[in-house]
Amino acid sequence: MRRSKLKKYSVLTAVIAGAAGVAAAGPAQAAAGTTLKLAAGDDAYVSSARTNVAFGGEAKLVAGIAGKETKTSFLKFAVPAGTKVAGARLVLTTQAPSASTVAIRQVANTAWTEGKLTAATAPALGSVLGSAVPGSTLSFDLGKVVKGPGTYAFALSSTGAAVRFQSAEAKTGAPVLEVKTDTDVSPPVVSTPKPAGDCVTDAKLVPSCGVLWGAAAGGFTTAPRDQALKDWEKLSGRTSTIFHTYHKGDENFPTKAEIAMTSDAAAPRVLLTNWKIAYGSSWAKVAQGQQDKRIDAFAARAKAYGKKFFLVLNHEPENDVVAKAGSGMEAKDFAAMYRHTILRLRAQGVTNVVNVMAYMGNEKWMAQSWWKDLYPGDDVVDWMGLDSYVSVEPGYYHAGKFNDLLDRAPTGGGLGFYDWSITQHAAKPIMVAEWGAYHRVGKVNDKSAVYNSVLPELAKRPGIKAIVYFDTKKDDEGDRDISIDSTPAALAAFKKLAADPIFKVKLG
Repeated sequence: MRRSKLKKYSVLTAVIAGAAGVAAAGPAQAAAGTTLKLAAGDDAYVSSARTNVAFGGEAKLVAGIAGKETKTSFLKFAVPAGTKVAGARLVLTTQAPSASTVAIRQVANTAWTEGKLTAATAPALGSVLGSAVPGSTLSFDLGKVVKGPGTYAFALSSTGAAVRFQSAEAKTGAPVLEVKTDTDVSPPVVSTPKPAGDCVTDAKLVPSCGVLWGAAAGGFTTAPRDQALKDWEKLSGRTSTIFHTYHKGDENFPTKAEIAMTSDAAAPRVLLTNWKIAYGSSWAKVAQGQQDKRIDAFAARAKAYGKKFFLVLNHEPENDVVAKAGSGMEAKDFAAMYRHTILRLRAQGVTNVVNVMAYMGNEKWMAQSWWKDLYPGDDVVDWMGLDSYVSVEPGYYHAGKFNDLLDRAPTGGGLGFYDWSITQHAAKPIMVAEWGAYHRVGKVNDKSAVYNSVLPELAKRPGIKAIVYFDTKKDDEGDRDISIDSTPAALAAFKKLAADPIFKVKLG
């Protein structure tokens, strides 16, 4: 936890009533059932005549021939983790009538981004999935391709006159991937989610059902973190499946205490450790290889440890960004540092690290132009993470409940962290890597309402697969109490939360 320096798209769920007005390339979706409407995370067209020009910022997509140019459009969508897909359909809005036939092709490469996509860098096109002549809209049945969670890319092409469609940057009519589910994923659910059968984690530590329960206890004290967690577990009434610790620079970890805590057969735990690898250096220098000795030393320790564990590289990076050219701490430097570190670990044979990208989610930073630039890429990130807190003092800074720490939106408007994450990185599970309810020291207020709000919010947000509480009597500035027992009512509410069976997840 750290204090902040300062005191494109949407996802909807709806029941599709029919397909009137859509020029379908396949059978219409069934009327019954819930449909998740996903906006394109990236979309752009490329030109055969302007091979090095990127058109990702335009409000249109183009497929076909215009003069001496042949234009092809690309779209990318991410289906959220945990989605049970029963059908899928892409719906496009045309800008003008056309008699041209438009084909849709699958694109295997999903690493491209709209800001850098050009004809020179465009991925190869796969086989034709369908074709149709558009009306006011154009629809393609993609149920045979989109079968579960993950990132999917497609291309639109035509040998006829160019057809123009609204892009994700358009004010209306943006492309939508309608994913029909066989379970209700709509927000109004308010009942407590209950695991069905045995919940167990997979290779990326994602639970098959339920939510991983974790904690970091004894923050900003001299108490050993292992003993602080054991005391916290007794207080809360549940073993913390995730044991959260913090390291920097050349510190040796996993430590003996961390190894012991995660080797206790009577209380199974998995390690979540934050590492400020650039401590005493800079992100740019790490990316340039100047800390490879440090990375390699950690790689050897990680392999010797052997067990799966979560690794967060420089949590809350937006708080450390120096948005000045050459600082070595720009957002792009963070992304490069992260990529270099993870790829080098993999090259060293490390296979037991599960990577978490942990944002702070502060309104000021979310509104910065470099917010997206911090992200190092889906290929090196396994989980999306958020560190966020709420006050229980009415009218005080960030007063609210559990939903407020998830929905904190950019200054000036935009998506909150949860909606941004499931839209832009929908295939990634979400970890609330630090959360807590606080009041100022000496200004005691009850935290029960926050703790009581957690289960209903988890029921509405299937993307969240882990929550990790940060417990301390005083924060880094000494004036915020984030402990679960600051009042008897708060402790009772927290113990009730901790006892819920949704957190009964077995480490696989």
